[in-house]
Amino acid sequence: MDVLNDIVDTLHLKGVLYFRTDFTPPWAIAVPAFESAARFHLVVQGRLFVKLQSGAAVELGPGDLIMIPDGCGHTISCTPIKEEAASLEQVIEESGYDGTGVFTLGDGDPNASVQLICGHFTFRSGADHPLLRALPEFLRVTSAIRAKHTWLDEVLRLVVRQIFTEPENSTATITRLSEVIFIETLRACRDQSPKLAQIIGALNQKQIGEALLLMHDRLDEPWTIDKLAGEVGMSRSKFAERFRETVGCGPMTYLTDWRIQKAINLLTASQLSVQQIAAKTGYQSPAAFTRAFSQKLGVSPKQYRRADGEMVH
Repeated sequence: MDVLNDIVDTLHLKGVLYFRTDFTPPWAIAVPAFESAARFHLVVQGRLFVKLQSGAAVELGPGDLIMIPDGCGHTISCTPIKEEAASLEQVIEESGYDGTGVFTLGDGDPNASVQLICGHFTFRSGADHPLLRALPEFLRVTSAIRAKHTWLDEVLRLVVRQIFTEPENSTATITRLSEVIFIETLRACRDQSPKLAQIIGALNQKQIGEALLLMHDRLDEPWTIDKLAGEVGMSRSKFAERFRETVGCGPMTYLTDWRIQKAINLLTASQLSVQQIAAKTGYQSPAAFTRAFSQKLGVSPKQYRRADGEMVH
C-alpha cells in the first residue's frame, strides 16, 4: 500500500474542471471561498496575478500552476491588483458564459489573451489528516519545478492537450488524473512549507514511513506504541518522539484519528454494518467504536450514516 494514495482515496479526493478561459485585458475577478476544496489555476498563455486573503501576491507565467488549499477566496487579474475586483458570479452573468466551452472576456488581441485552466480538488465533508493541515496558503508549481518533476510535467501537459483538443471529454480526464496531479504537486512543492516537508519526509523515512504503512495496511490490529516501535526497530521513547516531530502528532493520536476517517469512508461508501466497520478499523467491539466515533464527531456511527443518506437524497 502507498500511504499517500490511501490518504487521498479515503478522503475522497476528486478533481473538477470548472472552466477554460480566454481573457483579454483589462480584467480582475474575485474568486469566492469554497469549503473542503483546493482551487487551482494552470496558466497556458499570458501572465496571471493572484492576490490571496493574507495580502500576498503571486505572479504566474506560462506553464505555472497555483493551488490554493482550504477553499480560500482570492483574486485573479491580468495586472497587479490594486483595487476591488468584480465577483466571479457577476463576471459570469455579465459575460453570458453558460458553463460550457471557453469562458471568454473581452475582444482584444488574441495573442495578448490570458488562457487558463481553472478547477478545484474536493474532499468529502469532514476530511481531516495531518497532511491537509500542513498545507500552506498556496503551492506554486513553476516551469523550473516542472522540469525537475517530469511525471507532474507530463500529466499537466496531458491535461492541457486533452482540454484543447477534446474539451467535451476533459472533465473525465481531470477526474481520473486529479489524484496524480494533487499528490505530485505536494511532492514537488514540499519545500514551500516546513510542515509539509516534514510530513512528506516522514512517509519516506525508513522507520516512520514503515510505521505509517503498518497502521494504514493493518488498521485492524491492536497497535500500541511499544508494538509499533518494536516492528520498526526503535525504542519506544525514540519512536514516539520522532513520530511526533515529523507527523505533527503522537502515533496513537494519529492512529485513532485515521481509524475514524476510515470509518467515515466505510459508513458513506459501503453497506457494511457498524459491527463490521468496527472490526475493520481496529475496535474490539461496536460499543468501543461507537464511543470513540461519538466523542470525535458528536454523533453515533448510525446517526452519521443516516444524516449522510439524507443529504445524498
